[in-house]
Amino acid sequence: MNSRILIIEDERPMRTALADALESEGYRVFTAADGEEGLSRALSDKPDIILLDLMMPRLDGYAVCSELRRLSNPVPILILTAKGQLEDRVRGLDLGADDYLVKPFSTEELLARVRAVLRRVSRPGAALKTLVLGDVHVDFARQQAARGRKPLHLTAKELAMLRLLAESGGEAVSRERFLDIVWGYGAFPTTRTVDNHIATLRAKVEKNPDVPRWIKTVHGVGYRLESEG
Repeated sequence: MNSRILIIEDERPMRTALADALESEGYRVFTAADGEEGLSRALSDKPDIILLDLMMPRLDGYAVCSELRRLSNPVPILILTAKGQLEDRVRGLDLGADDYLVKPFSTEELLARVRAVLRRVSRPGAALKTLVLGDVHVDFARQQAARGRKPLHLTAKELAMLRLLAESGGEAVSRERFLDIVWGYGAFPTTRTVDNHIATLRAKVEKNPDVPRWIKTVHGVGYRLESEG
């Protein structure tokens, strides 16, 4: 069965072009022209992935993404955002989006991103709503964490870093990938920023940050998340 894709985009030419490109690849496509209609279709039609524009009438993309995650709806969301708006990309990922694509983009890149997201969430255990690291429990949908019964404060960036690590299936995540996804290039030009945030994150989730059990360093590359097993 071909994957079902919901496009939520208020600009008719863009909506039509996206639908044509995806249908030519064999995807089943349906569309919505504003955020309110898009949220309704996301809940009723149960797509396999959503392409979500940010700036729309009635409900913007942020509100749609936030509401879906509040309802613990795990549908993968690929945000479409205007070029150069780094804060939009970071905010969308913090709200629970799975990836972003910067306008303008090529058809080839769009199709590659869609395939990558669908491939990632189709792997058993890859699409995580929660993460357990010993006595630390992280709820990505609600953007909350706890150690045992005590709330554990993780910043939006720390949660985004953990999410990226968790969705990488034990593979190493490069410092450049962290910068691109969590911050957006240009916001922090040095990879040392990633190391500093990893150190802070380890101090919160590891029992012994100097000898980490969960967040491992991959020398010359970046970091990976050790599984529970």
